[in-house]
Amino acid sequence: MSLPECSAEVREEWIDYNGHLSEAYYVLIFGFATDQAMEALGMDAAYRQRQCASLYTVEAHVRYLQEVPRGARLTVRTVIAGAGEKKLHLAHEMHDDAGTLVATEEIVGVHVGGDPAGAQPFPSEVRERTARHPIVRPDWAGRAVRS
Repeated sequence: MSLPECSAEVREEWIDYNGHLSEAYYVLIFGFATDQAMEALGMDAAYRQRQCASLYTVEAHVRYLQEVPRGARLTVRTVIAGAGEKKLHLAHEMHDDAGTLVATEEIVGVHVGGDPAGAQPFPSEVRERTARHPIVRPDWAGRAVRS
């Protein structure tokens, strides 16, 4: 079973002063992919309302590999790179319409809920849905930022 792909077309207002996709919009598109992954794992709007809990991104690492021009059609593929009692590690790969890898993002999300809000274990139904997906750790995941 795989997580759903996310697609987006680069809008004119997403273009920066260099004529390419601005860095903030890579993150926006990756955010849409995270939302789709959450829905596929059972953490949709109804879940968030019912459980008063959600996945909070606590760390992210983006690699900008290729410039993306206006009008490009992008597809993001997402895998689960790791999972724990309270956390989820997602790895996103963004491809252009020619299939070229243009960017990657990995996030670590923590399941947060309660009052006061704090890290909580995922409920059994989310753990079960997550377990249906293989753990896939791309070779680029887990790298540190270095100069």
